[in-house]
Amino acid sequence: MSLLVLGLSHRNAPLEVLERAALDPAARADVAAVALAGDHVREILVLSTCNRTEVFAEVTAFHPAVDTLRDALTSRTALNRDDLREHLVLHYDEGAVEHAFSLAAGLDSMAVGEAQILGQLRSALAEGQEREETGPSLNALVQQALRVGKRVHSETEIDTVSRSLVQAGLDRAFPAIGASSPADVDVLVVGAGSMSALAATTAVRAGVRSLTVVNRTAARASDLAQRLGGSSIDIADLADGIARADIVISCTGSTGVVVDLATATDAQIARGGRPQAYLDLALPHDVAEAVDELSGVTRLGLDRLGEDLGAAGRTPEVARARELVAAEVRRHQGARAAERVGPTVAALRANATGVMEAELARLEQRTPDLTDAERAEVRLAVHRVVEKLLHAPTVRVKEMAVDGRIDDYVDVIDALFDLRLGDEFAQREARP
Repeated sequence: MSLLVLGLSHRNAPLEVLERAALDPAARADVAAVALAGDHVREILVLSTCNRTEVFAEVTAFHPAVDTLRDALTSRTALNRDDLREHLVLHYDEGAVEHAFSLAAGLDSMAVGEAQILGQLRSALAEGQEREETGPSLNALVQQALRVGKRVHSETEIDTVSRSLVQAGLDRAFPAIGASSPADVDVLVVGAGSMSALAATTAVRAGVRSLTVVNRTAARASDLAQRLGGSSIDIADLADGIARADIVISCTGSTGVVVDLATATDAQIARGGRPQAYLDLALPHDVAEAVDELSGVTRLGLDRLGEDLGAAGRTPEVARARELVAAEVRRHQGARAAERVGPTVAALRANATGVMEAELARLEQRTPDLTDAERAEVRLAVHRVVEKLLHAPTVRVKEMAVDGRIDDYVDVIDALFDLRLGDEFAQREARP
């Protein structure tokens, strides 16, 4: 069994491709179902956020599984095989572990060090478990990744250099509308999910004059607004809300445009041309790109914000976080190696113990006059000899496992010690 991570992110694909790869909950379920219907994927977890779409999988065969996962992605996204071939990135076994740990630590995010990915990973895991798509292997990986992510945030200063997408957007939006102070700005948040809640909270902490929330589910909009001392409006009043807002922040998860050019144009007419900014954090985008062409209007999407956040990955705090992740990966590799060589070490010891017991039984028959104390002394001496003889082979087997060479030496170990490990390894690797 092997671990694969296959997908696209802001690091290797343009925003236009990421938008076409975005998966809503129903599409994530379909991708998982298509992959699991084949013969080579045993567990799967599908992660789709505002800057990545990735599939984590436990597989039985590398190349067939990669083909299966590619087919699954092309079946439920607007991407074809050529798109995937150009932008897809693959992480395998320990590389997949390193990617998972770095991802949870916020080191692979557009906003380096952001902690929101922890919640997104946790939600993806819960989703996969609920549909019985994610089993013990991926559960252990993600749980460990979550622990690593929490450790990075608690033991390094990465939070002091990470800036959320919302904060980066507001830093651009305030001067774009000519605001001398956040206290002069009225903000409308479109959506009430986790990203929208983060946006609303960040805006309130910045000290904006007013916060209004609108969502298709009125109760969710009302709950979010009340928690932050704002107000909510009905989705039918969206156009009026947009016209009253100096900054509109949108992240709905909708598959279509939420604010089109006509709505933004009407808002500008109603505002008498007063400057306005749209902070579009959605993937696919919520605000029509043509809105940026309106006089007095600034549209800030993920592509522009990524430019602002790029320098954050080159700070000493991030370097410290990367060191911590690397140490955790080495620790994980050692644990996996110890687990992998367990049957081999057990077989070596069982074989040696069997020989020792047989010889001691033969000795007891030949020396009936030995006292119990003498027999105990003989047993202890023989045991010490066996332990010393086993020490070097045990250490070498563990070293080979850490170096990834154990499979190459199974036949040699089998022949030297007559352990018959070849069949056991083959059966264990083929086991679902």
